[in-house]
Amino acid sequence: MGGLKKTVFTLNIGNYAPDICDITYPLLKHYAKKIGADFKVIDKRKFPDFPVVYEKLQIRELGKENDWNIYLDSDALVHPETPDWTNFISKDTVLHNGTDFANIRWRYDEYFRRDGRNIGSCNWNTTASDWCLDLWTPLDIPLKEALDNIYPSVNEVNTVVTTDHLIDDYTLSRNIARYGLKVKTIGDLQKQLLPDSNFYWHIYTETIQEKVKQMKEIVSQWKLEKYVF
Repeated sequence: MGGLKKTVFTLNIGNYAPDICDITYPLLKHYAKKIGADFKVIDKRKFPDFPVVYEKLQIRELGKENDWNIYLDSDALVHPETPDWTNFISKDTVLHNGTDFANIRWRYDEYFRRDGRNIGSCNWNTTASDWCLDLWTPLDIPLKEALDNIYPSVNEVNTVVTTDHLIDDYTLSRNIARYGLKVKTIGDLQKQLLPDSNFYWHIYTETIQEKVKQMKEIVSQWKLEKYVF
């Protein structure tokens, strides 16, 4: 029997933060190899009039031939022991590391109100099958209208996060509601399978310099210097 076709995607437009990618990419590539997936960097723009993070929606087309599409941000650390979560969810279910309460950050429209689950996508870590490519469907409303519906949290506003940086989280949250997609979190799975485990490190509210500093500390804590570097 042939294996399932999987791709681990990340986004890197314009040579993003080489000091970060030097740390994260060996781990991302190791994870892709471990789970039998291709590794694909989205490095060309398809939506030049949108914020850069919106380019993650290219997965809607790039992932059509895959059984599973896994997206991880370029500034995410992935522990070498991270499981292949596709073994533990159905193809009808989208997986995030975690979710937010949607109405804290988004103004609702009819899709959110009809859905009623209040799911806010955290799109730095997303897994979805070919059954759920609707997750990455581009907006059917103007960009300005979407940006007007985004309200960053107080913590985000007080850091490096801007409204346009959240456009992919908003779009995926809206698509989850729009298409009624089932959602689980890695946190849910870990409670069942591996309580108290921690396989990822990711922060988006710090400068590149601070991220590099903290990443090096995590790599040391995880004792990874000789594992993949």
